[in-house]
Amino acid sequence: MNRYAVLGQPIQQSLSPVIHGAFAQQLGIAITYERIEVAPEALAERLVELHAHGYLGLNVTAPHKLGALAAAVTRTPRAELAGAANTLTRNETGWQADNTDGEGLVRDLRDNLGWTLAGKRVLLLGSGGAARGVIQPLLEAGPAELIVSGRTPWNVE
Repeated sequence: MNRYAVLGQPIQQSLSPVIHGAFAQQLGIAITYERIEVAPEALAERLVELHAHGYLGLNVTAPHKLGALAAAVTRTPRAELAGAANTLTRNETGWQADNTDGEGLVRDLRDNLGWTLAGKRVLLLGSGGAARGVIQPLLEAGPAELIVSGRTPWNVE
């Protein structure tokens, strides 16, 4: 059976196992998808263990998006540009980092809500790993203005 997980701290609130389990069931794919709580200082070691145990992919949430990028052996251009990763895919030597946060957000706003970002003023609240992943895709959607605001001014800068 193919093994997947979401990593974070805290992690019990994550609905990823339910969501991915439903998709897998609809498609007739046999998977296990679990929540794994990992302290930031243990992330690199835990990623090595999960690779050794045959996990095929990992979703990454707070506070690990920067650490996941640093621990990856390869990176997609999106992850490089964002400086953060929310997805790790198994390869022969370790993990490949990607960042799908922005593509997912823009697609949801456009396709599910019917919003057009072109020419609009957009306010992004937050400046962590998820925000890093959505800035470029938001800019590519052509807003007139993108304002980023967060609790920590040095992160926003």
